[in-house]
Amino acid sequence: MSDTTAPPRRRIELTRAESLRLLRTVSLGRVVFTRRALPAIRPVNHVVDGGHIVIRTHEGAALAGLAATAQQPASAQQPATPTRQPGTAAVRRVVVAYEADAIDPVTHLGWSVVVTGYCMPVTDPDELARYAALLTPWWDGRMDYAVRIRPTLVTGVRLVPGCPHPPAPAC
Repeated sequence: MSDTTAPPRRRIELTRAESLRLLRTVSLGRVVFTRRALPAIRPVNHVVDGGHIVIRTHEGAALAGLAATAQQPASAQQPATPTRQPGTAAVRRVVVAYEADAIDPVTHLGWSVVVTGYCMPVTDPDELARYAALLTPWWDGRMDYAVRIRPTLVTGVRLVPGCPHPPAPAC
C-alpha cells in the first residue's frame, strides 16, 4: 500500500512521560549530532535509565570524541560550579537529538519520539559496568565507552487511523 492509497492518518501529540515510556519499548534509534559543522546521524541501540538515554560506543567514535572530557591544564580550569568540583576538568556538553520509532511499514501507523538534550560521557566505572550488562552492542566490536543524553526537550507523535474522505458520520 503506497501513501497515495493508504487510508488517512491522524497525528496525536504524546506527553513527555508517554514518549519516554515508548522509548523504553524499543532498543534501536538514531542519534543526531554535529560533526565538522555538518549534521551526522548514526543508528545506535540504547537503554532508558532514570529518564536519560544511554548509548554505548567505542574509542574513536565521533560521538564519544564529541562528548569526551575536555583536556585542560590545571591553570586553565574554570572555577567550581554546582556541577563541577574545583580542580576538575570541564565536561564538554554537546547538544544532540535522539529519535526512535515503531512505524508499521504497510499502514504507516505507529509512533515516533525525538529527544533533544545534552550528551555527556559516562565516566563512573560502576555505571559503565552496569551499562555494559544492560546494553548489548548490536554489532561486533568493543564498546568500552558510554554517553548519556539528558533530555531537555521530549516530543512524540502517534499516528492512528484517521477519518476517511469524505468523513464517515462517526468522524
